[in-house]
Amino acid sequence: MIARAAAVVLAVAAFPAAALAAPTGAQKAEFHAVCLGISGDDALCTCKADAAMTLIDERFMGVVIGSMKGGSPAASDYEAYNSYVARSNQICKPNY
Repeated sequence: MIARAAAVVLAVAAFPAAALAAPTGAQKAEFHAVCLGISGDDALCTCKADAAMTLIDERFMGVVIGSMKGGSPAASDYEAYNSYVARSNQICKPNY
């Protein structure tokens, strides 16, 4: 349990600075639409879109959406991207 808590703290620390601009409503809608096109799971996509609004900033939301559309994060974003995916899965798929 302690190791898991430490991993969460490290994952959160890897995210872009919270002081940056929050994702926009348009980004949230695009995230949801792209997610739904991939998974077809409205509940999951709603949860992940909501989580993204608090876990990442506007710039990084673009990275995530681009990745969902088939792109790859830049090398400098790769660790934060993996941490974001893990954290959003932890929130939206607790037994994942």
